[in-house]
Amino acid sequence: MDIDFSRIVPSIPFILEGIGLTVSFALVSAILGLILGTILAVFKISKVSFLKWFADIYTSIFRGTPLILQLVLIYFAVPQLFHYDIDKFVAGVLAFGLNSGAYISEIIRAGIQAVDKGQQEAAEALGISYRPMMLDIILPQAVKNILPALLNEFITLTKESAIVSTIGLLDIMRRAQVVGSNTFRYFEPLLIAGLVYWIIVTILTFLGGRLERRLRRSE
Repeated sequence: MDIDFSRIVPSIPFILEGIGLTVSFALVSAILGLILGTILAVFKISKVSFLKWFADIYTSIFRGTPLILQLVLIYFAVPQLFHYDIDKFVAGVLAFGLNSGAYISEIIRAGIQAVDKGQQEAAEALGISYRPMMLDIILPQAVKNILPALLNEFITLTKESAIVSTIGLLDIMRRAQVVGSNTFRYFEPLLIAGLVYWIIVTILTFLGGRLERRLRRSE
């Protein structure tokens, strides 16, 4: 087997420089997805038919089409339609955030509906309006129930962020590809990229587990 890591050792720091961009990209996308997903989840349980219809159609579109298609549409179609050269990072965040929002909305909706209906009935009996009831009573309880699913979505988002390499964003994956094209050795840099992703996901899993246990102790 023709494996020689010594030839790419000088390029390892270049690959590792992509960690910051990958993590920041996943974090910003997750925040956008969480905000959007919360709004869509509230729409889905709303008594307003138009809001429910909008949220369901949105979720159907973004869950029913490939993420890479959404990414290239945003990155390549925006300049064509609006004559505006969108930044690679912004295009990636928009694609991942909009896509993640569709999945998170279903997670949050299920979490909200899992909260005992007596909580909402008690709040209404006390004269608490809908918005503070959702923000202060229902959502905090729902978050505790859906935290593992949300953490899993963030981990998935971190791994899938490698797709942004297709539009040239210099994340971990793209840097590994650059090293491969420069050295004509692809196995070694891609293996290192895979190891870096695995370490990041392992750390996130550990931190998520600690956060989940802490929330359980606070109940």
